[in-house]
Amino acid sequence: QAQVVESGGGLVQPGGSLRLSCVASADIFSAVTIGWYRQAPGREREMVATITTGGTTNYANSVQDRFTISANNAKKTVWLQMDSLKPEDSAVYYCNVRRVVTPRYSYWGQGTQVTVSS
Repeated sequence: QAQVVESGGGLVQPGGSLRLSCVASADIFSAVTIGWYRQAPGREREMVATITTGGTTNYANSVQDRFTISANNAKKTVWLQMDSLKPEDSAVYYCNVRRVVTPRYSYWGQGTQVTVSS
């Protein structure tokens, strides 16, 4: 059964760093785009960063130059390194594994809370 599991959230002071991890089951980690999304209370879920299994990355303007997404295909793991964190980065962060060619699918993890506060 397909699984996507996030970890690494927590409480950090403004200016600090956190590293989120997303581990996916092997049966869904082929020719996919893996994305980190976040949702703050009262706001819509938004894309933070994505990476393809070919290594192409994309970032939201709000995190460009502060966050870095990377992947190890052999380990079926994607990381989101978050530096220079701001209070507005506080949200539940979700990992998504999406395949747009046949067989198509999209799987979400359960989310991990990130709180940036002094």
